[in-house]
Amino acid sequence: AYFIVQVGEVQNLYKTTKSRRNNFLEAPTLDLHGCTRDEAIDRLDESLGVWVDAAMHGSYPFVIPAKVVCGCGNQILSETVAEWIRDRDQVAN
Repeated sequence: AYFIVQVGEVQNLYKTTKSRRNNFLEAPTLDLHGCTRDEAIDRLDESLGVWVDAAMHGSYPFVIPAKVVCGCGNQILSETVAEWIRDRDQVAN
């Protein structure tokens, strides 16, 4: 399982159109396989800073896609990522 998220300028997150999934081939990817819940949150928070920085150094609307891979185990990571997305203003899916 994976999530494709939009990351960047809060005011523009919902103004962007979502591209086709195959346009995300060059999107930054974070693979959380084998992480505990806490490790996953730490890695997501670290990546968020990098992704937002990349978006802000890009062009208008200062939003980039990112892919978060959680695997298909017992759904703990998927639930963790979904909760993380909801709790972060600079991320939308």
